[in-house]
Amino acid sequence: MTADDAARMEAALLAVADAGIDIRHALFDRFLDAFPHRRAAFLNLDAASRRMTDETLQAMFGLAQGEGWVWPQIAELVVTHRNYGTLTAAEYDAFVDMAVDALAVAAGTAWDADCDAAWRRQAAALKAMIHRALAEWQAALPEVRRRAAG
Repeated sequence: MTADDAARMEAALLAVADAGIDIRHALFDRFLDAFPHRRAAFLNLDAASRRMTDETLQAMFGLAQGEGWVWPQIAELVVTHRNYGTLTAAEYDAFVDMAVDALAVAAGTAWDADCDAAWRRQAAALKAMIHRALAEWQAALPEVRRRAAG
């Protein structure tokens, strides 16, 4: 648990909420500009953008608070996302980084170097967790498919 990170991150989230800014629009515009082939996967972009933005920010904040639910949720989300095609680690990394970038812009003057460092530390931890989940599912899924076939 990193109480200092959690406090700084919460302050940024509150500043964005107080400003009434919904970062998902800027986040998804940027993500879909970078990965236009992903646009077709979103049957309801409005709903998906709300959920994905919230889940990403909650996971980073949960990591800062030392929450145990983050790993199982990330592992489940990674395997669930396979339904939309194989997402690369680079796509996950970009989305997480773009979420932090969008939050930084929206937070305005509430975002300082310490706040940025806190969010970036938790973003790095989340990306490492995603990479772990990708590797574990990659290793497990061929065995699961083999058992189901046999």
